[in-house]
Amino acid sequence: MTRARALKQVIRARAAKTGERYTTARRHILRELNAPPSPVGGPPAPPRRVDPSRTIAPANPKGALSEAKTLEKTGKTLQHWFDVLDRFGAVDKGHTAAARHLHEDHGVPGWYCQGITVAYERARGVRAMNQRCDGKFEVSASKVIAAKPLQIIRALKNGHGWSDGVDAALLKGLTAAVKDKKKGFVIRERDGLGRCRYKWNDTTVQLYLIPKNGKTSFVVQHTNLAGAHGVHEFRAKWKAAFGALAAHLS
Repeated sequence: MTRARALKQVIRARAAKTGERYTTARRHILRELNAPPSPVGGPPAPPRRVDPSRTIAPANPKGALSEAKTLEKTGKTLQHWFDVLDRFGAVDKGHTAAARHLHEDHGVPGWYCQGITVAYERARGVRAMNQRCDGKFEVSASKVIAAKPLQIIRALKNGHGWSDGVDAALLKGLTAAVKDKKKGFVIRERDGLGRCRYKWNDTTVQLYLIPKNGKTSFVVQHTNLAGAHGVHEFRAKWKAAFGALAAHLS
């Protein structure tokens, strides 16, 4: 969704709610977007000076809230909220305090507070791609496989016929976890979704099997990686494993 389209939706929503003509609603929305944010709880704190060399535009909005979605859900632009967080001193106060400030003092819905804060941290250079607020890194990968969840689980337990080119440590940990009665996949009766969680050295692996019209989306979320270098390394390993498994089951 483009920013212009999101803006039109916001304008139409106001017009429908207030009974105003489109042009009148548009004038009010644009005035609000361009207006400086109102201080909350007393006089505003002096703006925190941010080193321009640290102010970068996030290359990818994944995990953060996009400009269009921010405008759609809050009626304000990302830059508006970045200014709010700069005045709050969010870089120094941290992620949790920043998100709470947006929610409690500015009425931003809880989930969108997180996305805006992540976008802000990336723009200010204090959070890298795939980095969590605790400083650890995570990576995710997925593959739609032409098989049902139980077929995939049987193949994972077997480990034969699809292991060529798969990282040996990944295969060993995955096979052991799936075979383990406590760590292995649990399938929910209501929707057939499967979930498995286990430790791999100092990291955590969470696997999901999501049924989709006779096929299954196999998703991994690998968290607590020590550094950014692990993101590319583990993403490549999981993609290779998913690809080998998909080829075997097809």
